[in-house]
Amino acid sequence: MKHILFALLLTISLSAFSQILDPVKWSTAVEKVSDTEYKLISTANIDTSWHLYSQFVPENGPIPTTFIYDNSEETFTLEGNTLEGKGHTIFDPVFEMEIKFFEGQAQFVQHIKISSAIQKIEGFVEYMVCDDAQCMPPTEVELEFILDGNTKGAATITEKAKETPVKVSEKHIEKEEKTATNKGLWSIFFIAFLSGFAALLTPCVFPMIPMTVSFFTKQSKNKASGIKNAIIYGVSIIVIYVLLGTAVTGIFGASALNALSTNVWFNVIFFVLLVVFAVSFLGAFEIVLPNSWANKVDSQADRGGLVGIFFMALALAIVSFSCTGPIVGTLLVESASKGGVAPIIGMFGFSLAIALPFALFAAFPGWLNSLPKSGGWLNTVKVVLGFLELALAFKFLSNADLVLQLHVLEREVFIAIWIAIFGTLAFYLFGKIQLPHDSPLPHISVGRLSLGLIVLTFTIYMIPGLWGAPLNIISAFPPPQEYSESPYGVGFSKIGGGAARAEAHGELPDGAHLLAPHDIMAFNDYDKGVAYAKKVGKPIMLDFTGWACVNCRKMEQKVWPEPGVLSILKNDVVLISLYVDDKRPLAEGDVVESQLKPGKTLKYIGQKWSEMQTIKYKSNSQPFYVIIDHAEDKLVEPVAYLPDAELYQNWLEEGLRKFKK
Repeated sequence: MKHILFALLLTISLSAFSQILDPVKWSTAVEKVSDTEYKLISTANIDTSWHLYSQFVPENGPIPTTFIYDNSEETFTLEGNTLEGKGHTIFDPVFEMEIKFFEGQAQFVQHIKISSAIQKIEGFVEYMVCDDAQCMPPTEVELEFILDGNTKGAATITEKAKETPVKVSEKHIEKEEKTATNKGLWSIFFIAFLSGFAALLTPCVFPMIPMTVSFFTKQSKNKASGIKNAIIYGVSIIVIYVLLGTAVTGIFGASALNALSTNVWFNVIFFVLLVVFAVSFLGAFEIVLPNSWANKVDSQADRGGLVGIFFMALALAIVSFSCTGPIVGTLLVESASKGGVAPIIGMFGFSLAIALPFALFAAFPGWLNSLPKSGGWLNTVKVVLGFLELALAFKFLSNADLVLQLHVLEREVFIAIWIAIFGTLAFYLFGKIQLPHDSPLPHISVGRLSLGLIVLTFTIYMIPGLWGAPLNIISAFPPPQEYSESPYGVGFSKIGGGAARAEAHGELPDGAHLLAPHDIMAFNDYDKGVAYAKKVGKPIMLDFTGWACVNCRKMEQKVWPEPGVLSILKNDVVLISLYVDDKRPLAEGDVVESQLKPGKTLKYIGQKWSEMQTIKYKSNSQPFYVIIDHAEDKLVEPVAYLPDAELYQNWLEEGLRKFKK
């Protein structure tokens, strides 16, 4: 009876999964707004039970939907980002984050402005879809938008479209877009505002507060005039920094900034910049603008009136650049990674925090008496900011390492670096380390001691992360748990320490690694895995999976750890995991033309495995498991998502029996 039930469920599984799936149909339309402005409308009709992910997916989540419009001839400009509808947002327990997706139908609108007569615009969309049991590999679909002959308000479907898109309400889409991005912009503003207050407490800015406020109150005819001038001074500071954020957005483009966040080279450049800023704050050197700039601006400040006050504010920005420059640079880097108007919002928050004290102290001069005196504590603030900059820098280096899958800055290394940075900061705050611009420290203030204890506590908190602790407080910074040297941290695994691991696996063969978090020996190279299986006389289990495959992680977290399944995967089969969304480029000798799409070239490792699965096993969804013999023939029919551990174990055992015959 048990075998009959297994066979029945296996048949259902095969009928559901062993097929070529195409759950999303794309159509395009164009709406003419004016003679030079158009809306490019892309409509995704999604099969029942499937869901398409949003364009805005947090880092280390599923593959987001991405639109690329071919503007190689520079015949048009993109006006803002591609807008999308409301969709659904849920907390995904596998990725441990909130993820937005669409069901049924999703529409995306890109507003463009043309600069010359064109008839069509080409592009493509890359997307990923999943249902409750499987995910599709990242898929690219070509899009074509016909502009010629459209009239205002009309929507024309291209010949490639199979279905008529529903009319899009741009106001509704813009409302939903704002809802999705407002949270990120508010966080940028809040962080920038706090950074502005931190900049106030540096040696370049803090002493300027009483000096500048006293100047306005003494030079003004009455108190009201002094307050007015101080407010104008503060507004001028805000204008200067907001103009800087506007310039960054204008130079790179609002939509292009978001692309920079995933670009390897820009992440490396950001890393180098932040390290330079950090070393400057620690006292190795000062980053200053040319003295001639300050002299020219200072001469203009003598003109008086509104113009003179504005140039006084500009002089403050230039003179204090050695302290504010690294903070401003870090904010621009971080906000640029968010895209859109984030740099403008960031600069507004930063400058507002700096400008407020000048206006408030001018209105209430008596408050100046409550300000602490300048001293060595200002340099301490600067040094603390330097350590924070240095820690943040490694986040950008980690981004580049993750994209390239170099495994240079894995989780343990990242955490070890942070432990070293914050541990050193704790020693500094306790007075055990002196830096170039520090004043003599005969005793430690209560405030400094308290901050030192907080930093030391945080440092100790991170230490268990080397042994696999999740470190939820900083979960957004280090690489994910599976991107590590060892499944459970340094010197430990589920089967025991180094001696137990050596006894279980011996020296790992060429191309093999231990798959987190179960210490299953696995290969990512098909040929090396097959060669090893032949050498040791074991059958092969092909695991067609993906880095961003939700249901693949469910199988690995809930089914594979079951004792019977885990024993077979560790001892009786050779596991070859083939990631269909691996974006590393193929070696030059492995680049071939696609058999499924003649004229197209397979560029990435993941494309090779995805095409292999589709051609050889007539399936293109993940997870997908195949047991083969040394002739690379199927021993049993493959299975896909099978959350019943007992049935999955029965399937594995059936494959082993067929191999031994």
